[in-house]
Amino acid sequence: MYKQREIERVIKETSQGFKVVLVTGARQVGKSTILKECDSKRSYVSLDDIENRELALREPKLFMQRYTPPVIIDEIQYAPNLLSYIKIAVDNSNQKGQYWLTGSQQFSMMKDVSESLAGRVGILNLAGFSLRELSDKIKTEPFIPTLEYIESTRKNAYKYSLKEIYEIIWKGSYPEINVDKNIKWNTYYSSYIQTYLERDIRNLSSISNEMDFIKFVRVVAARTGQLLNYRDIATEVGISEPTAKSWLSVLISSGIVFLLQPYYNNINKRLVKTPKVFFTDTGLCSYLTGWSSPDVLENGAMSGNIFETFVINEVIKSYKNNGVNANFYYYRDKDKCEIDFIIEKDGNLYPIEVKKTASPDKSMVKAFKLLPDDKRKEGAVVCLATDDLPLKENINVIPVGYI
Repeated sequence: MYKQREIERVIKETSQGFKVVLVTGARQVGKSTILKECDSKRSYVSLDDIENRELALREPKLFMQRYTPPVIIDEIQYAPNLLSYIKIAVDNSNQKGQYWLTGSQQFSMMKDVSESLAGRVGILNLAGFSLRELSDKIKTEPFIPTLEYIESTRKNAYKYSLKEIYEIIWKGSYPEINVDKNIKWNTYYSSYIQTYLERDIRNLSSISNEMDFIKFVRVVAARTGQLLNYRDIATEVGISEPTAKSWLSVLISSGIVFLLQPYYNNINKRLVKTPKVFFTDTGLCSYLTGWSSPDVLENGAMSGNIFETFVINEVIKSYKNNGVNANFYYYRDKDKCEIDFIIEKDGNLYPIEVKKTASPDKSMVKAFKLLPDDKRKEGAVVCLATDDLPLKENINVIPVGYI
């Protein structure tokens, strides 16, 4: 069963403006599936297939003759040498959308793409299912905590209960586990980790010990939503700090985690300048940290951090899936005044607090006033309330279902 994806419209629009479209993202987020759905008449070839890969690597000209556009080439990172041949092919034609590519790894792929296909390729990033997609409520606008957005969303927003939200958080956003009801949660994520090791990690010289690497991934998962501290992570795993930095770059490049950078300006020297680390999928994070059910997760020590991880990921998805650009930050100073999430759009700052509560209060948004007055716009507390309501002037309570 196929679920409609928000980014379908953006893929088609990008294909009308560029000769090549590249969809990146972590493994099993549905990259090849969505491209096939967007154009079922295109030919398709996967470089996961060893014979196709060998042909692409040894006889790239023959490969290009066999698989002519319009074509989908899946897992392009396995044959980066094809990019120069694709460049030659598209330069000899004015046709848009000739090649649709996918890539699960970004280790060196993005550099190769930038060098070979500059000006010819539109690059999109696909994540797992969004809350909008899971509820079949596709929107064409990204989340932003304005009154206009709230009013446009209120009528059709689903009112999630605490239990429902943590079931979604625990299960995760990968399409297969949400679509196929026969897949067991433990089996799925155990297989995911093994596939990740075999296909994306094993060939990297920087990963010398698989057991230490898995321990490292678990330790990082336990710190989702927290300030990144390489020294603490390295000490707990039993590796060097440079190794921890190298291994985290692998997790970032393969779409397993991302870093949320702090917002600061040169005037205030008291601001914390360390990024926060977040897992991109809360189901994988829950598996790695040993939470065996949604109820155990909701009652556990990570409950607040994983809720924040979930909400921030959902907000970011709403931008990526609609092809809209924005910058995302958090705020924290030496006095520990903190803003969980800041959307910077068109030079304006929209502060957001994420709270696992149904009854937020004004004390939760005190730090909003620390942002520059000339840039600060509407703010919000995103939480488990069932209805939106004003909290203070220009600050609203927004239920998680509105994202």
